[in-house]
Amino acid sequence: MAVGLLGRKVGMTQIFGPTGEVIPVTVLEAGPCHVLQVKTLERDGYEAVQLGYLNKPRRLAGRSARGHVAKLDSKRQRRLTAAGVEVLAKAGCEPKRWIREFRGPADGLEVGQEIKVAVFTEVPAVDVIGISKGRGTAGVMKRHNYRGQRASHGVKKVHRHPGTIGRNTDPARVEKGRRMAGRYGHERVTQRNLRVVQVDQENNLLVVRGAVPGPNGGLVVIRKTNKLG
Repeated sequence: MAVGLLGRKVGMTQIFGPTGEVIPVTVLEAGPCHVLQVKTLERDGYEAVQLGYLNKPRRLAGRSARGHVAKLDSKRQRRLTAAGVEVLAKAGCEPKRWIREFRGPADGLEVGQEIKVAVFTEVPAVDVIGISKGRGTAGVMKRHNYRGQRASHGVKKVHRHPGTIGRNTDPARVEKGRRMAGRYGHERVTQRNLRVVQVDQENNLLVVRGAVPGPNGGLVVIRKTNKLG
């Protein structure tokens, strides 16, 4: 299967390499995650592994969330059992706050199994998916790195304006895709091919070289990179 885990961004720091060079790194809390479902080609039409991360108190979890990880007694369940319908295996763990799927064959994985950061021991590099920091409504200079207007020669109070946004007679409209002011950030971002620097199995920590999208404490998806080189 494609190796992957769910986790949280702890923060950035720096470490020293064997020759004394400074390496900027991001510390990630990777797992532990429980296998909630194993999807097969015959039953579901595709192969995937569903993982859950962070326990949710049962008093805050709805019946559907509790029934997803444990067998609950109900009229519908008794009716399906009497009809001979196969009941899917349950993980038998606490309800989870965050659930994601990893596409690929689930060789060697079973429902209820706990996966820890040790799966990245032999992985040289990973892709990290997170939600970037939301910066609200921003102008074109901050959002798109525009240079802005000149600061002299008749330019008055428009130094941070975008300038013209379209043409006059033809086509007499603003073209699609024009970069303008608007909401900046809070988007799904994938940082690819981050080198794994250290794996701390005792504390479930994964140290990768470089920056990771999102704020400290933000949820991230960590998977083995498929990028060559």
